[in-house]
Amino acid sequence: MTSEKAKMLAGEPYDPMDPQLRAERRAARQLTSLFNETDPTERERRRTLLEALFGSGGETAFVEPPFHCDYGSQIHVGEDFFANFGCVFLDVCEIRFGDQCMLGPGVHVYTATHPLDAAARTSGTELGDPVEVGDRAWIGGQAVINPGVTIGDDAVVAAGAVVVDDVPDGVVVGGNPARVIREIDEQRRN
Repeated sequence: MTSEKAKMLAGEPYDPMDPQLRAERRAARQLTSLFNETDPTERERRRTLLEALFGSGGETAFVEPPFHCDYGSQIHVGEDFFANFGCVFLDVCEIRFGDQCMLGPGVHVYTATHPLDAAARTSGTELGDPVEVGDRAWIGGQAVINPGVTIGDDAVVAAGAVVVDDVPDGVVVGGNPARVIREIDEQRRN
């Protein structure tokens, strides 16, 4: 029999009220609460808490509190990751950031979703779809990255954008829904 966690990670319908998942969310909430209560001078404590919370990369990440997530263990960040104040990651599936990614304040990254069929949706089951962000991506403040999106290397997501489709390498996207505004020429990318 497949566990509810295995179903969740595979993007299949799962029961979020499963005792194991509830316990893991509670543990993540305790870690984020401790992280969010740290003093700005407690950089080592913050780093230790992120290492315990994130699936990988917490040892080099810089995240400004407050920060919120569902599980933490599905969050993987590359070298020199930076997230400004008020970011929210709903990590029922993996969220992967490449190296040197920067997030403005209030960025939301969602892997959690729900069935479109009303009967299935109201049954209480949920779904997930992973998100991947390439190297050197910059996501502006208050942007929303929706489930299943891949953002390419060197891409820029404008502040307030709602990203519902994949973003190619080296472009600027903005709007709701986000659309390519322009390409970033090779000289500007370096």
